Amino acid sequence: MEKFGKSQPVKRVEDIRFLKGEGRYIDDIADENALHCVFFRSSVAHGDITSLDVSEARSADGVHLVLTADDLAEAGVTKGLVTSMVPNHDGTTGPTPRRPVLAEGRVRFVGEPIALVVADSINAAKDAIELIECDIEDRPVHLDLHAGGDPIHDEVPDNRAFDYALGDKDGTDAAFAKAAHVVSLEVGDNRIISNPMETRACTAIWDGDRLHMGINGQGVWNFKTQLSRILNLDPEAVHVTTPDVGGGFGTKSMTYPEYFAIGQAARVLGKPLRWMAERGEGMLTDNAGRDLVSLAELAFDEDLRILGYRVHTRSNLGAYLSQFGPLMQTFLFARVLTGVYDCKNAYLRSEGIFTNTTQVDAYRGAGRPEANYLLERMMDRAARELNVDAWELRRRNFIAVDQFPYDTVSGETYDVGDFKRVLARVEETSDRTGFAARRAASEAQGKLRGQGLCYYIESILGASDEDVKIEFTEDGAIIYVGTQSNGQGHETVFAQFLSDQTGIPFEKIKVVQGDSDLISKGGGTGGSRSVTVQANVTLKAVAGIVEAFSDFLSDEMGVPASEIYFDDERFRADGSNLSPTMLEVAELAREKGRDDLLTHSAYAQLEARSFPNGAHVAEVEIDPDTGHVTLDRYSIVDDFGNLVNPMLVEGQVHGGVVQGVGQALWEQVVYDETGQLLSASFMDYAMPRAKDVPMFSFTTEAVPSTANVLGMKGCGEAGTVGSMAAVSNAVQDALWDRGVRQADMPFTPFRVWDMLNGQKTAAE
Repeated sequence: MEKFGKSQPVKRVEDIRFLKGEGRYIDDIADENALHCVFFRSSVAHGDITSLDVSEARSADGVHLVLTADDLAEAGVTKGLVTSMVPNHDGTTGPTPRRPVLAEGRVRFVGEPIALVVADSINAAKDAIELIECDIEDRPVHLDLHAGGDPIHDEVPDNRAFDYALGDKDGTDAAFAKAAHVVSLEVGDNRIISNPMETRACTAIWDGDRLHMGINGQGVWNFKTQLSRILNLDPEAVHVTTPDVGGGFGTKSMTYPEYFAIGQAARVLGKPLRWMAERGEGMLTDNAGRDLVSLAELAFDEDLRILGYRVHTRSNLGAYLSQFGPLMQTFLFARVLTGVYDCKNAYLRSEGIFTNTTQVDAYRGAGRPEANYLLERMMDRAARELNVDAWELRRRNFIAVDQFPYDTVSGETYDVGDFKRVLARVEETSDRTGFAARRAASEAQGKLRGQGLCYYIESILGASDEDVKIEFTEDGAIIYVGTQSNGQGHETVFAQFLSDQTGIPFEKIKVVQGDSDLISKGGGTGGSRSVTVQANVTLKAVAGIVEAFSDFLSDEMGVPASEIYFDDERFRADGSNLSPTMLEVAELAREKGRDDLLTHSAYAQLEARSFPNGAHVAEVEIDPDTGHVTLDRYSIVDDFGNLVNPMLVEGQVHGGVVQGVGQALWEQVVYDETGQLLSASFMDYAMPRAKDVPMFSFTTEAVPSTANVLGMKGCGEAGTVGSMAAVSNAVQDALWDRGVRQADMPFTPFRVWDMLNGQKTAAE
């Protein structure tokens, strides 16, 4: 394969083995003699464990171990899971209730692990589970997104985890006081389940005094750190690896109780163990997403320019604080508080509420979908109430090109942008001028048609620093990366980028990821960070290689090192007839015993974030007799800055759009009044299918970022960030003339039919 030019649409090399069924996932790498793990879980949402008898289970056929909280305590495994917290608006810090590995005397959500059974087979373990006798005295449940109710944690009497604020309240109130127009809307953001193709899983084995755990996560170093902390191990005694991963969505970036219980069980038994969650088990216990309600207000002057924006939002944190949850639902929400609009007066008040559901985290976009969804629903509502064209209202309020860099109220600095240019391009690709004719055609068939616009902006989140190691072998080169692919195509894009920068043939580059022993640290994957931060540090590593190789070649080429340059393919110098490739220099170094030149490591940190943005336009057709919503057309124009591989970008955008469409039209987690999960299988939880979405029109309008030398912006979650509001605004547009003024996701047939018929749905 020849050297790639920049931004070439290279096909994913990893797909060959995936399509042939040759992927290596957690269940594939488990030791064939590994014992099987099954968890005994709480059947009630809130209660006190009055008795727990596991004696019969321990003596059951094929059972090797039954582990309880008492056993963990006896072994000195007493630390709780790591949690995150945000400050209250008054500067105080809220309580951080301890989350145990296995329930200690009290359960707080259905599915909370109480005991671990390890047996020869899954069936033997499940049979033993049936022999466990556990009596739980019910406590009242708290499912409402308001403070109050029976305390889930004794140290949190009102079930309010935090009451966070951001922005200039006085300035915002003053802006509203002088406003010519004020528009308000309460917006619900329904709870959803990640549902990766591969459920959470792990393997564990002790090699002497060292634990090796295989986890299908989104980066190994967080797991290594927490396993070391909770199991009281020296960090060097923990080795974490990650093979192929069948989807992550943020859900797999966090630690869960199961990993620590299994790690301890492996230490006790000294035998290899394996665990894979069943689909229903994952739906019950995986960190969920969204589940918040926001009251938003926009203030405008006489010229319909935004003066201020304020929001009061309440988010469901579930029964426990998670590793990232409160941060995602507040700080990240606030980063795009004013979106792409020129507004210096904004104020957010955010409450996190404990409920008797599993813990919550904002996967599928890490807080950006919530913020953009809310603001773009508000802009759509404002356009309707103020009788102005929704596209024009946005144009009028965009941050202008000459205003960059632009300091936002949340403390971020948008480096570049040309929002009007992107919007003009999507106006063309979506054939906006033809919408009236399409609407008339739908009406002639007795259908309702609506068009929805969303202009989003997100920020590249997660760790801004990364490590890389490049090793020259006799066959080529190996690049060890600190990120972790869970379906994005990293093996292709990182090899492609290294090939672009070094001239090493693509097929001679091997990408290695997911091994805590092979690279010192890494930030993992999440928040659209991977390619931007990994390419940035790779660029630094290549610069180090060029410098070291130039010094080495000085004697060989007979010129000072300062006169040697690398043109992305060969080392050259005026007056020398030598022009070796990078691989040829490495081979020469090997022949001369210079092994120190065969491995190069680098660390780099981005100085600032970049801000992907773009416009989504959705068109829906609704059957008023049944309430069925058909997504008929979808157009996207994104500004991702410079691209490494446009083909992979398009795939990421398409997948993200479908995730957002799924939430908008079908997906919703439902609990009954006792905290039991009613949507616990695909019979009751609807996921989008290929037939449910149209072909997408996708293009890019690049405004290269100035926040990194490559001019890149992330793209991994952009599809979701834009699609929720675009589809919702399209549905609202279709229903508006029928008198529907409040339309919240998901737009299932019954809910839409109910809106049209003016009835109060059971879900409300």
